[in-house]
Amino acid sequence: MARMEVNRSGEMEVFAQVVEQGGFSPAARHCRMTPSAVSKLIARLEARLGVRLLNRSTRRLQLTAEGCAFYERSTRILADLEDAERSAGTGEKPAGRIRLNTSASYATHVLAPVLPEFLALHPDVTLDIVQTDAVIDLLAERTDVAVRAGPLKSSTLVARKLGETPITIVAAPAYLERFGKPKTIADLEAHNRLGFGYVRTVDGWPLKEGGETVVVPTVGRVQTSDGEALRHLALTGVGLARLAAFTVRADISAGRLIPVLEHLDPGDKEAFYAVHVGQGGPLPSRVRALLDFLAERGTVH
Repeated sequence: MARMEVNRSGEMEVFAQVVEQGGFSPAARHCRMTPSAVSKLIARLEARLGVRLLNRSTRRLQLTAEGCAFYERSTRILADLEDAERSAGTGEKPAGRIRLNTSASYATHVLAPVLPEFLALHPDVTLDIVQTDAVIDLLAERTDVAVRAGPLKSSTLVARKLGETPITIVAAPAYLERFGKPKTIADLEAHNRLGFGYVRTVDGWPLKEGGETVVVPTVGRVQTSDGEALRHLALTGVGLARLAAFTVRADISAGRLIPVLEHLDPGDKEAFYAVHVGQGGPLPSRVRALLDFLAERGTVH
């Protein structure tokens, strides 16, 4: 019976606030407690768990490895509890905050145009969108859904395919007027080939030559970690860039960018997926609503 007397969810909530607010005093204000009460609660929690969750100093608090793991599990449990309460009171109506991680390219060209529709369908849902091309740890970053491009490694993540898109090499008219339009792989040696500043599945540009695929390295003077930044560099005439077709179709139609070396295109495509952590149970209604919406309206081609 003693176990039932411990308010575990309350302890988790206070502990999460200490981490997120950065100290006992701001957490106490948020929870409407005294700093002393918060400190004693954390001490009791550590004593009951038999581990130190926080390293304390006069200036800051730092999570221990055990504290980090407990924080991640606690926030998931609290989110599930919140969703369960909402579902019970609203008949599974999606509500609450969704943290979505995606590339700037997908956010700009696919998500942004349809986002008003999603928000109108689900007025009680709020979105926290984080843009990066890097592959993140969903648990560590407290992310509900991530949109990722390219082949997926075997993991505990559950994926829903959002389509696939061709990849094309483009350049601005001004750049081609100045440096000429490349017609062969050898011509690329004289051109600034813009690339990504991180390791990709194929680290270079695959092109057909003599019936075989040759990967041409990107050894230009500028690299970036963001596909949308790469597109803007190409638009301003910095160099050639190999980009997902859905990000440059409008630019090509308007004449702002011109495709090059199309006859050497190997025909490869880049797949996009919406991924989430597989926890073996039903998804929160808000997350399920976003995944269903992306599968229908957030596809790439």
